[in-house]
Amino acid sequence: MERKSRIAVSAAAAAASVALVGGGVGAAMATTADDQSSEQSITGAALDRASAVALDFVGEGEVTGTEVGDEESLYEVEVTRGDGTQVDVQLDESFAVVGSKADTENDE
Repeated sequence: MERKSRIAVSAAAAAASVALVGGGVGAAMATTADDQSSEQSITGAALDRASAVALDFVGEGEVTGTEVGDEESLYEVEVTRGDGTQVDVQLDESFAVVGSKADTENDE
């Protein structure tokens, strides 16, 4: 009986290890699929406020990306205009615009 118990425990441990490694590979693949995997998106009320400020600053468009703790500011909001151009709007902790950068790359 003791031998069967050890085999069952060993099999369960092996299955857990495979699941853990497989899950880790899946997580690694998910994070490397996006070059900006370490970025944290703005959420909740901060997202609403940052989006409104960025859209007002740009004048038109749609929020297509956000980031907390950007290298240039606390918040970064990416706004895509109707013509496809993008503007990254930098906001401080009080949601004041501290900078912006228009994306001039063409994706052809």
